[in-house]
Amino acid sequence: MTTPPPLAFIYDRNATRSSAYLDMRLDGCRNYATGKGWTIADHWVDRGDDALTDTRPQLSALLEIMRMEARIRPVICLVHSWGRLAADPEQRIAFQQRVAQAGGFCATTFDESDERAHAALVGRGDA
Repeated sequence: MTTPPPLAFIYDRNATRSSAYLDMRLDGCRNYATGKGWTIADHWVDRGDDALTDTRPQLSALLEIMRMEARIRPVICLVHSWGRLAADPEQRIAFQQRVAQAGGFCATTFDESDERAHAALVGRGDA
């Protein structure tokens, strides 16, 4: 039985009222995922104050669905750049750990990924 293609969960945060840059980042993520042959689940965006705190309702919703899909296929939280998870490195790492706990890994449109770190966390070591 073949494994289905990875499922990309596109995430971003937008604290400003303008959505022009957000729309460009989301389009970039869609194009990147398509180029990789990944299936796109959807996109989730935390806005306003939710984009700046540890409480990210949209990210939490994404992770709930990701947790279920991780039983079936590889799952990826795709962001335009690491800063889209959080500007603070410690906060970003905490969010990456939440993704790993849901069974996925994070990737950026700049060909960056924490897949190897995730593989080590779950004891696979094969990534």
